[in-house]
This record gives sequence, structure tokens and C-alpha cells, in this order.
Amino acid sequence: MKEPLAYRLRPETIDDILGQKDLVGENGIIRRCLEKQTIFSCIFFGPPGTGKTTMARVIANELHKPYRQFNAVTGNKKDLDQIFAEARLSGQLIMICDEVHRLNKDKQDLLLPHVEDGSVILIGATTANPYHSINPAIRSRCHLFEFRPLTDEDIGEGIRKALESQKGLNNEYTIEEDALQVICDTVNGDIRWALNILEISAVLSPDKVIRKETVQENCRHVSNRSFGSEDGHYDLLSALQKSIRGSDPNAALYYLSILIQSGDIESISRRLLVIAYEDIGLANPALAARTYSACQAAEHVGFPEAIIPLGMHVIDLCLSPKSRTAADAIHKAYSIAESKACDMPKYLKLSPVGLARNEQYSYERYDCFHKIQYLPDELKDVDLFPSFNPNRYEQQLKQIYEELKQNKRTSNLKELYR
Repeated sequence: MKEPLAYRLRPETIDDILGQKDLVGENGIIRRCLEKQTIFSCIFFGPPGTGKTTMARVIANELHKPYRQFNAVTGNKKDLDQIFAEARLSGQLIMICDEVHRLNKDKQDLLLPHVEDGSVILIGATTANPYHSINPAIRSRCHLFEFRPLTDEDIGEGIRKALESQKGLNNEYTIEEDALQVICDTVNGDIRWALNILEISAVLSPDKVIRKETVQENCRHVSNRSFGSEDGHYDLLSALQKSIRGSDPNAALYYLSILIQSGDIESISRRLLVIAYEDIGLANPALAARTYSACQAAEHVGFPEAIIPLGMHVIDLCLSPKSRTAADAIHKAYSIAESKACDMPKYLKLSPVGLARNEQYSYERYDCFHKIQYLPDELKDVDLFPSFNPNRYEQQLKQIYEELKQNKRTSNLKELYR
């Protein structure tokens, strides 16, 4: 069986690696380590198709060290024991661990002592954010290196090498510039996906020239990093919220459109509801109910039609006045409640003990409800509303709030009820 083009063209030396100039360029940290004939345990993280596993293999080849590959999902204790035995025989062994963030506690407990004493050099590869997904015990023993998406120039260089290489297409095909640009625009920095498109386009070209139309016919969707990475998905949700918060409907609709491609209507709906309460808040309270209705409508009709209510409502959220007054107030209250334990005034308890009748809360004294102290004594002067936004609704709330503050709040109900 003929091996895929991307597999045949995997770099074998550090000079063959595309992109990642901060790591393998003239003064790149990995290049300098290899010049010193040494490497340390490390974790490579970044989007798919950026060369993480390839880099690990190149390191092993450049250092002439034995290496073994281990998949954190499918590998088991027996596989690890075999790796450790080989490490003892060879003195030191490089272990390339795919999906390193999936290592469970049992596998970590077996691996850590060998990484600690240096008999196993761990090179982990992951598309997840290591600061969130990698166990601290592993992370503290490794250097972290981020792999960034390849540029269009890197992708173009890789495609031209593939066309010329004897392992590749061996100068049998040429590619038009607009066809090359379509591939660069589609793959989002993923060289593996670019070579896959090139290979199928070459096979299906009516002649030896790869044209734009052929590429477009055989590439029906854009490669999106958020689909292969949980972190990428949450990054898009974050970008959507920040764009709405910044009142930029163009950016918000763009990020919404990428999220829609994943088909995760539930995550989109949850985030829009959070935005309505957190970022719009008291500046436009009715918008929260409209957001819920729009999300329900989108879920009811489903995709593809759901993009219409979602898109319409994102515009509404973007152009609405914004206020974080309510969100900031509850966060401040929660922070106080979390850090300080205070006992409520006795007269607020359901069944107060040791209080005379005229010192208890009176359900009949409607005229006094707004004059009573409700906060604990230690917190009676706390103000959770240091400022209000200058929109009409909040200015009305501010006026009411200031009028209520002027009424003296007292804990002496006996004096109040006179």
C-alpha cells in the first residue's frame, strides 16, 4: 500500500522542519540544545498539523538516541514497562507521548520516577492547553514549547517541496498560484491537511497541472482548529463574548459563524445567555428574556436555519448599551461571603430567641421595612454599588438607591417602632 504523501515527506532533520523559527531557527532554543547534543523532557502543544510529533522524532534522530512512541489513550502498563526496560538497557531513551494530557494517574505514577532520574526523556505532544490539561506533576518536570500554525509562506514552501521531492510528486505535477492560495486559505496553518489536499488534487487532475477548480472541488470545507481542540472551541467562545462586549457586530458575527460550523448550538446558547446577564445586564434588562427566546427558537428549528435567529440576536447584543453593574455587585458580594463569616442580626432569623416582642421584626410595620438594618454589624457600611452606568434605566435605579440610603438604617427596632 502506498503511504500517504504527508507521511512520506515527514522531516528527518531539523533543517527540514517548516515554521517554528523561534524553536528551530538560527537562534532557536531546540536548535541550540541539539548543537549541544542534549535535550530535556518537554511538552509540545499547539494545533494539529504544526509538527509536534515530527519535531520529537527529529530530535531523537539528531541526537542518535533510541526512542519509542506511546499513546496516552491506548497505551497500557505493559507498554510502559517495556519502555522502562529498554531505557535501563540503553542508559537513556526518548519517549514520545501522543495525547500526553490523557495520561491517567496510574500511568503518571509509573512514569514520573523515570522522568525524574532522566532515564526517560519525555517529549509529550498535545493540542490542549497544558496549563489547564496537563497534570502539575508532569508539567513541573517538563519544559513547555508552543507550536504555532504555519504561515502561508510555510505552507507554500512545503507544497513546492512536495512537488519537487522524489519521495513526493517527483516533478510530475505543477500547481497554479491561485490553486496554491486556495490551499493556504483552507488549511489554517495545518501542513498535513495541505499535503492531503495536494495529493488528492494531483490524483484527480485531468492533466499534470493542479488548478484552482480541482482544488476547490476536492476541498469542501475549511480546516478549523477549534474542531480538533477543546481549548480552541473555548477560545472562539471567548472571542465571541469579547467582540459583543466591545460592540463589534462584524467580529461577533465572524466568530459566531466559525462556532456554527461545529454544530454545537448548546454552547453558543449558553454563552449568549451569560453575555445577556453579565455584559448587558441592567442597561437593557429585557434583552435577557429576548436572548432566551432567540436561543430556544434556534434550538427548535436547528441548523442550518438556526443561524438566522442566532445572527440576528448577536447583532442585538452587540448594539445594546452595556453594563456590568449587576455582575460586579454579585461578584463582590460573593467574595465577601466567601472570605468573611458574619452572623445575621437576630431579628432577621425565622425564630429569634431572647428578644422582647418590641425588639423583633414586625410584619405589620410596613412603614419601617426600608429603615431596618439587614446586613450584619461588621458589614453594615458595605456598598456593593460604587457606581452606576449612565443609561436611563440605571439612573432611575440609582436615584431610588440613593433615596433609600438616606433613610437611616437601624438595628434598634425598639426605637424604630415608637
